Amino acid sequence: MLREPANDSALPLIGIYEISKILGATLDLDKALHDVLNVLSSFLQMRHGAVVLCDEEGTAVLSAVSGMSLPMARSGALKYPIEAVHKVIATGIPMVVPEASEDPLLSDYVAASEVVEDEDISFFCVAIKGSGKPFGALSVERSWSPNSRYVFEHDLRFLTMVATLIGQTVSLHRKVAADRARLMQHNARLAKQMAEIKPSQPIKGLGDIITNSEPMARVFSQVQQAAPTKATVLLRGESGTGKELVARAVHLLSPRSQKALVKLNCATLSETMLESELFGHEKGAFTGAVGERKGRFELAHEGTLFLDEIGEISASFQAKLLRVLQEGEFERVGGSKTLKVDVRLVAATNRDLEAAVAKNEFRADLYYRLNVVPIFLPPLRERPGDIPLLALYFLKRFNEENGRQTRFSEQALDVLQRCYFPGNVRELENCVYRTATMTQGDTINEMNLSCRSDTCLSSILWNKRNDNEAAATLAGAPPPAAAPMSAPPQAIEPLPAIGGAVDSLTERERLIDAMEKCGWVQAKAARLLGLTSRQIGYALRKNNIELRKL
Repeated sequence: MLREPANDSALPLIGIYEISKILGATLDLDKALHDVLNVLSSFLQMRHGAVVLCDEEGTAVLSAVSGMSLPMARSGALKYPIEAVHKVIATGIPMVVPEASEDPLLSDYVAASEVVEDEDISFFCVAIKGSGKPFGALSVERSWSPNSRYVFEHDLRFLTMVATLIGQTVSLHRKVAADRARLMQHNARLAKQMAEIKPSQPIKGLGDIITNSEPMARVFSQVQQAAPTKATVLLRGESGTGKELVARAVHLLSPRSQKALVKLNCATLSETMLESELFGHEKGAFTGAVGERKGRFELAHEGTLFLDEIGEISASFQAKLLRVLQEGEFERVGGSKTLKVDVRLVAATNRDLEAAVAKNEFRADLYYRLNVVPIFLPPLRERPGDIPLLALYFLKRFNEENGRQTRFSEQALDVLQRCYFPGNVRELENCVYRTATMTQGDTINEMNLSCRSDTCLSSILWNKRNDNEAAATLAGAPPPAAAPMSAPPQAIEPLPAIGGAVDSLTERERLIDAMEKCGWVQAKAARLLGLTSRQIGYALRKNNIELRKL
């Protein structure tokens, strides 16, 4: 390079600084590369620069030029020496030609340049690469006077640094583009799965339930079998598993679908209000009864009555309800006239009614009257394949309601799929809405989820309840009653294969294998499986594995 005066010695450093700012300031790669060449042309007096990048098929293509438009350069007006550049890309070895006009591969390219009299042209070309082999090249021309002294290594070192910055930027852009394409393909695949989700028969009622899991397919089969009959249906399952949707499906698939479906949540009302709501009341039956009012049984005549949380009604009211179910008749509150109704009953509960009957908390005769056709709804953690579908459905609804374009990353969906969701579908819906609301930008990443920042409210609730149970046990008091079929909300990885066991082993078989290898010591088996003591204890109970004493 020409030996510059002392006050110009900092120009290469300033040039690197300006180029790094350009490459980091925009997502438009073409514009960034063009601006870099402009810096080399004007700021550092290197003219006619060009950037060549290989496409997916390995073909070298002009990606940026200075001195003319890119379309014109690609059409052949530049007479760019692509053959010479191919050698640099293939070998990674820089090219320095002091007298470019004397090189057969460069003579036409240099002849097209505006060369001043008594000025010679040198050609520099360095490879652009990331962490692997070269995938492009950066080339520039330098003019010089025959009487000047140059140290070409300085130019070469500077261009190599610029090419390294360009390589890092291009690699990052390509990685982002590849990740985005993979994410779009993943979302398109899930969207296609959602579009293909259908009940076993294309009948109205079941189409509102989003699932493609085998456990829910069994539920659909039971619903379609029971719905056409008059039999009482008892929906069992944890809170948030969709019992109300299934009750609606039972009604829509029954001969009573043209009549009313009347709903009532028994847990929200006192016994007096519950009696008035179900049986109605006469005018003046109690303070505030200013007129006659029909109850839910009358409103559901020849239709379907859905009683949610049936396990929460009091012992005295259970007897009143039993009479209606047995005789099909009742009297309004404050009235003496016996009314007869024809009602198909669908009830739902998340309680263990068998345990309640054993403790004399629930009438056995009412239990047998309700438990004619029991249908068990699986919790969300037992059908993890439904979680991404439901998450996408709730996010789509959120976007429609709020005018947003938010989407999930593939990693975020994977994390959701491993969560236990003790609140089931309702908790998943709240999780999606909360995360989408608090996410800045259009993509929900793994770290935007509450469980990845230790702010999962469900986890906090679970841990506090376990702490209360432990404190009560230490104090000699019975622990508080736990919700039925509940599970810790932590995201737990599927149990790994042990000792080379094949992946076809079930979770129960892997647990037994681990326990046997560890002498039936839970702590050792937990470490072997990468679980906590609490998690393996839950897994053993869930799979009905009894501990052995060796």
